[in-house]
Amino acid sequence: MLPPALPDLFSLDVLSSVAELGSLGRAARRHGLSQPAVSARMKELESGLGVRLLDRSPSGTRVSEEARDVLRAVERVLVEVESLRREAQSLRDASSGRVRVAASLTVGEYLIPQWLRELARESSEVALGLDVVNSSRVVEQVVARRADLGFVEGPWEDHLDLEERVVGEDRLVIVVHPAHPWASRRRPLLVSDLAGVDLVTREPGSGTREVLEAALSEVGGVHTHVELGSTGALLGAARRGADPVVLSEIAAREDLESGRLVEVPTHDVNLTRVFRAIWRRDVTPTRLARRLLDVASGNVSWASE
Repeated sequence: MLPPALPDLFSLDVLSSVAELGSLGRAARRHGLSQPAVSARMKELESGLGVRLLDRSPSGTRVSEEARDVLRAVERVLVEVESLRREAQSLRDASSGRVRVAASLTVGEYLIPQWLRELARESSEVALGLDVVNSSRVVEQVVARRADLGFVEGPWEDHLDLEERVVGEDRLVIVVHPAHPWASRRRPLLVSDLAGVDLVTREPGSGTREVLEAALSEVGGVHTHVELGSTGALLGAARRGADPVVLSEIAAREDLESGRLVEVPTHDVNLTRVFRAIWRRDVTPTRLARRLLDVASGNVSWASE
């Protein structure tokens, strides 16, 4: 059994902040305490552990030499407590039928609504928290456990912390306003035709931009003076007759079918991209997350689990 007199976790967290920031005052501001309150907590912690934890001087506060091993143990405790908190949150989400999803813009705006309609036909209790960001941010959120499941698009490099599954593919298209000179072009664009041409496209870090950069790498990469952060903004720029716009065929389909925009054909320009689902390797996806994966990839490999 644990002894009755143990340091409280909040005081350990404050100690970690003092060590990191080198100041009782800065640690106090981080935790919303007064400096005397932090000082009192540290003295109480030193008394309880029987170790002088801090060296205080006019120039600042630092961890004492004899307390460095203690601080390493404190950091391990805090990491495990955070792991416990996340696991409990995961269990709460699983029991409530909730899954946290981060998705790239094309997936979040055009595909996930379709997948949710499919899930809703099976159960009316599906709860999904969705954050729509670019692909690099999706990876960050899944790695940091802020999302249970992520959907990314474009090039992919294996990530030590993540599992991945291909769930589909898409094609980027170059579109223009019907009045643009390229709208009546008869010869498909070659990679060489796009060298130095101003294109309106997504920002670096997005799947769209990464695919386009790879496709144009042999002619110096993407040349642009307009980078937009959403599919809607790209469509708006194309409808206004701006420079040629590069975006998902899925997103442009309605405008192409109505004639509001015209696709400029290409040849020998690889604009195909893959959609992937990603999740942490050390976490088993919940039943709802697995079912969403099944719907997204159009198979039932986990449906009976």
